[in-house]
Amino acid sequence: MEPLRVGMISFAHDGHASSYATCLGQIPGVELVAIADDDEARGRKYAERFSTVYYAAYHDLLARDDIAAVIICSENARHREMVAAAAEAGKHILCEKPLTTTRADGEAMIAACRAHGVKLQIAFPMRFSPPTIALREAVRGGAIGTPLMVKATNPGRMPPGWFSDPALAGGGATMDHTVHVADLLRWIFGHEIVSVYAEIDARLHPGLPTDDIGLMLLGLDGGLSASLDASWSRAKTWPIWGGLTMEVIGEGGVLALDAFNQNVQLFDDDAGHYSLVPYTGGGDPALVRAFIDAVRDDTPPPVTGEDGLRALEVALCAYGHEPVSCPDALLG
Repeated sequence: MEPLRVGMISFAHDGHASSYATCLGQIPGVELVAIADDDEARGRKYAERFSTVYYAAYHDLLARDDIAAVIICSENARHREMVAAAAEAGKHILCEKPLTTTRADGEAMIAACRAHGVKLQIAFPMRFSPPTIALREAVRGGAIGTPLMVKATNPGRMPPGWFSDPALAGGGATMDHTVHVADLLRWIFGHEIVSVYAEIDARLHPGLPTDDIGLMLLGLDGGLSASLDASWSRAKTWPIWGGLTMEVIGEGGVLALDAFNQNVQLFDDDAGHYSLVPYTGGGDPALVRAFIDAVRDDTPPPVTGEDGLRALEVALCAYGHEPVSCPDALLG
């Protein structure tokens, strides 16, 4: 069997990009054959790390006939141009979250992939995390009866660089962390988010040009309500990047999820710090494998562009700076 050859476009979201590249190397019959990045130092560093070819221009990567699929991990605002170019080149696409920064761009990305007959999967690894899968199965199996309320948190340390540049990221903490939980709420409970109330501000990092605090109340069709803390509230010395928790209150009990609590405590006297080291692979390996399987088997991706758009709409409505781009139902 011919290997499935994959390219990666931009390591701007380097934490996730390097994880996805590692995951590709763990799948039999898959080759990471090229990395494109307009940041030459960054691109060459990762090309050397993963023993592959470097391109300064992503169009040169897309011109290769032997590449069947690409993973895009650029700045959020550049997703549209790169997805559209990849679709036109006939490449299947795994795109980092959030889908993009505006609803119009999201719709254009979905339309481009549909027009060129390529698959578009959005990188929501929490759907593939064993703890969240277990929570979904318990909820849908009736473990606590009818769910009534959800308390969710997705805090983290403020990421460096472009993540706090509204022009590139589309927002701050609210854009960065709302989409994960919005997607999980839809996936776990099978209902759409129909109302968004948000309090957003910048209070933790002086001089920040965007928000670092986002507190939301979300309403789902069917009557379920959810609260969400999507803030960059973790200190620089916090032992892990952040976390994702959910408490689901139902008629018959409560289910609690702490998705990043499977860690070994490491006290490193030589380095002079304490850290938490995960002993599970998280959702990234299964996320990337699902994308590869969809390409190989010619099946729909498990997390579609439409899923990415629904989650993005919640973040956009939380900001309120683009109300015309959100469906009326989300503007409660």
